[in-house]
Amino acid sequence: MVKVGDEVSNKQVIFRDYVIGSPKESDMYLTTGTIKLKVPEGSNAVLVKNLSICPPVFGYGVAKVLDSGHPELKAGDLVWGITGWEEYTLITKTTDTLIKIQHTDVPLSYYTGILGMPGMTAYAGFYEVGTPKKGEYVDLLKNKLGFDEAFNYKEEHDLNAALKRYFPEGIDVYFEHVGGKMLDAVLLNMRHHGRIAVCGMISQYNLDEPEGIKNLLHIGFKWIQMKGFTHRNYYHLYPKFLDLVLPYIREKKMVYVEDLVEGLESGPAALVGLFSGRNFGKQ
Repeated sequence: MVKVGDEVSNKQVIFRDYVIGSPKESDMYLTTGTIKLKVPEGSNAVLVKNLSICPPVFGYGVAKVLDSGHPELKAGDLVWGITGWEEYTLITKTTDTLIKIQHTDVPLSYYTGILGMPGMTAYAGFYEVGTPKKGEYVDLLKNKLGFDEAFNYKEEHDLNAALKRYFPEGIDVYFEHVGGKMLDAVLLNMRHHGRIAVCGMISQYNLDEPEGIKNLLHIGFKWIQMKGFTHRNYYHLYPKFLDLVLPYIREKKMVYVEDLVEGLESGPAALVGLFSGRNFGKQ
């Protein structure tokens, strides 16, 4: 049984080099180092045992505090925030990177998804930036999640035609996390006074040259509000977010799908799969 102060092995996933284009499994390798289970004397660092992590190699995860110099975190606390793809992580920059988990009656892995950064991003983009009103037309998904309409972009040769088919009266609120051809088609189909919340453009991240956008004039013609944000702008609303979402989860009124893999050695394949749509649900 390990205890604070012990020096133990620490399995890690490491990038071989800077990645150009889409990542491949061969860009990463598994290694084992050592780590002392003790925070430096006099620091406010936190040492954690990682329980659940999500891509990339440094990304968001759920962890248990083993040792802490932080005044608000103590050994045994559960936290979510930025950690590493490894068994143990010494976190020296704890401000705005670790949030103590107060509610443990839901799966801890939810704090890497619906109750963590992705969920907070969705909440802020929809309610604080998109500000939908009753009767407006919003870009949605369906399948088993119960939304009104959806389409598979991989099967549509004309995105503009697909959006016109499902939104014949136009779109009031669009949550932008795709970019490129999808954004161009959405701009053609936005209604007057529509809102676009921009938190990412995943289709562009691994391109040597980002795709150009041809329909930006529609922002002016239709008086569209297009606003960029990240979850970090809305950390102060996290308690309000939990008050809204936790009752839906507990009462099973919200459908949340996870795609879980076990073991650090499975991490590289899971990360690569994200870029080809191999996963269904939060990886």
